[in-house]
Amino acid sequence: MKKIETVRVGTRGSKLALAQTELVIAAWREKYPEVAVEPVIIRTKGDKIQDRPLLDFGGKGVFVTEFEEALYDGRIDLAVHSAKDMPMKLGDNLLIAGTLPRADARDVLVSRKGRNPAELENPVIGTGSLRRQFQLKKLYPHARILGIRGNVTTRLQKLQDRECDGVVLAMAGLKRLELFNESDYDFRIFSCEEMVPAGGQGIIAVEGRRGDEISDMVRQISDEAAFMELEAERKALEVLEAGCHAAIGIIAQVKEREIKLRIRTEWKGQTLEREETAECSVRILLAERLALDIKAMVAASD
Repeated sequence: MKKIETVRVGTRGSKLALAQTELVIAAWREKYPEVAVEPVIIRTKGDKIQDRPLLDFGGKGVFVTEFEEALYDGRIDLAVHSAKDMPMKLGDNLLIAGTLPRADARDVLVSRKGRNPAELENPVIGTGSLRRQFQLKKLYPHARILGIRGNVTTRLQKLQDRECDGVVLAMAGLKRLELFNESDYDFRIFSCEEMVPAGGQGIIAVEGRRGDEISDMVRQISDEAAFMELEAERKALEVLEAGCHAAIGIIAQVKEREIKLRIRTEWKGQTLEREETAECSVRILLAERLALDIKAMVAASD
């Protein structure tokens, strides 16, 4: 067997993507100091098109397709993703090889200092996520929701330019970019009960080729709890046939040998929700059952 001397890791070029990739590289170097790691920046379709909603040109897959092509043709050995941006179906013979420990999965409403959207008569809150939109309407019924896209810096610039009074961002991204608690902003943290996160939020996933030695090596730096949480969340989303057109919040939380799973969605203006705790060993069955419960609730409301 050929000795592995260098591993090429594909990443998007944004500050957040590069920060996440550095975390993967640091974990790799700690476990395999004898193997060099080379980041390879890949620009995706989702990065190139910033002025249209994801739904208009392919959904979540627009952040992954170019990476999978690079994995197939050998330009990279691994790809680093925000797990919440990954489509439900990966390319043939590809898999999520491992995950880093999950960061804070909560959402945060960021506003300009001293301008709390809750105290405004008709605040404008920016987010491109249908999941966040439907939950925001419950929390801020008088708000107007502005659909926005772009990286964290771009969204915060829209706030500074007064295009909106607040933007909703993932806590994990803010912390990884060291922007949380910046003095120019106020931060309103939503608990996972107030606003159920996106599946995979806060998790960095490493994609690789199935049966590949390098993919097997990733398992040695993978966090077991985060991996199980992501498995459960993705299974539920798969059963629900959810893409980025679906306003679905889902969060799995592992504690010792148990996993708690919560799913929240909207159907015809009605909030549908299921939550249950079970042993980690039956996490896939739990995810399937709760997702089927949600589907049954949707069918019953038609």
